[in-house]
Amino acid sequence: MTGTLTLTDCGDSALVAKAAGLAPEDAWHLVHALADALDAVELPGVHGLVPAYDALLVEFDCAATDHATVRRVLRREADRIGAEPPPQPRRFVVPVVYGGEFGPDLGVVAGQLGIGEDEVVALHSGADLTVRCLGAPAGAPMMDGPPFPRPVPRLASPRTRVEPGAVAVAGRQAVICPMPSPGGWPLLGRTPVRVLDLDADPLTPYRPGDTFRFVPIAPGEWDDHTGRTLADCHG
Repeated sequence: MTGTLTLTDCGDSALVAKAAGLAPEDAWHLVHALADALDAVELPGVHGLVPAYDALLVEFDCAATDHATVRRVLRREADRIGAEPPPQPRRFVVPVVYGGEFGPDLGVVAGQLGIGEDEVVALHSGADLTVRCLGAPAGAPMMDGPPFPRPVPRLASPRTRVEPGAVAVAGRQAVICPMPSPGGWPLLGRTPVRVLDLDADPLTPYRPGDTFRFVPIAPGEWDDHTGRTLADCHG
């Protein structure tokens, strides 16, 4: 893995590490491996690590550490992990009821893409989608989108409430909503499986690098999966 790690101060208590000159997959792997490495080091004063696609935000207490110390540790860990392979991903198989009251925007998305609703479902459920980072709310799994012919526009008017388990797409990304929240992503369907488990530690069983495979089910099969958590879908 070759490339450049650029480090930029963000005020007096944060720093951004950005991978440059790398293929997107390599850049993504580097920033997430850096986040894991810095978490394992347990550097005093560091209290927040937010990895995304090609950058890592490191938040720290400037009374306990400083930019120079964080920079030194980041560069040391980047040199160490540069040649390491990515960890083995876990796979989650998730049942979804598409369309109707469960996916009110399925027809809209089909029209925007110029394909049928069945083809939208087939593309969305036809391949494993990789989790790239955890987003809002509550660690939502932000995934690569399905191989649609073009990006999917966001809704012109966001909903004030999206139900937990809602399966949505926007741009070239896909997501499952883990808890009730506002949202402007078109909804293709909904899973009866509980994504967020408040009694679990960690709250979500997935992490960046894991994959999701969506499996269409009929509305009449909803109750067959009620009460299951996403951890039950690991396999």
